[in-house]
Amino acid sequence: MINLYNSCSLKAIKSKPDKCYDLAIVDPPYGIKEDGAKNHSRGLKAKPTKYTPKNWDKKTMSREYFKELKRVSRNQIIFGANHFIENIPNANSASWVVWDKNNYSTHFADAELAYTSFKKAVRLFKFTWNGMLQGNMKNKEDRIHPTQKPVALYIWLLEKYAQKGDKILDTHLGSGSIALACHDLGFSLDGYEIDKEYFEAAKNRLEIHQQQLKLF
Repeated sequence: MINLYNSCSLKAIKSKPDKCYDLAIVDPPYGIKEDGAKNHSRGLKAKPTKYTPKNWDKKTMSREYFKELKRVSRNQIIFGANHFIENIPNANSASWVVWDKNNYSTHFADAELAYTSFKKAVRLFKFTWNGMLQGNMKNKEDRIHPTQKPVALYIWLLEKYAQKGDKILDTHLGSGSIALACHDLGFSLDGYEIDKEYFEAAKNRLEIHQQQLKLF
């Protein structure tokens, strides 16, 4: 069951019981102002998408948010944690995820890091995400969010770190890529997005994806 909510995730999870989710995979604001306002001036391979100017990436989430996230989930994968590791309680971990984006010809980061609560080795996922170039050119994804991540990344994470029957939490749904991955792999998901525009776009994206799968 995929449940998407246009609401504040912190308020929502504060009302949830302990460990009600098996795995939280989240991509909260990094506090580096990558909310789309300057995206149009930085691409080198092709004309970048112009997003609606926002200001959600001015600061990182509070320690309270990460405390609640850890309370309601048994395990966590947190993208961008290298930007706010001091806000994550008990964040000592040798098990990080590295996403190599093959992004070496732009001003954007070459890779992204994700903290995990698992006791595993560091894992590397290589998938091109460089303007018009994507790891799966036969099934290119439309960019609807400035910090959108590919569906393939979430499929890889779920296959590596989730178990059949797990209930997944995403507090910052963004483009909804995780929703498509959970639907394809049969995972239950609660996804929260506070921005109305992004929420509607992600919801519509999921609905189109579900319809296409039914057709084929």
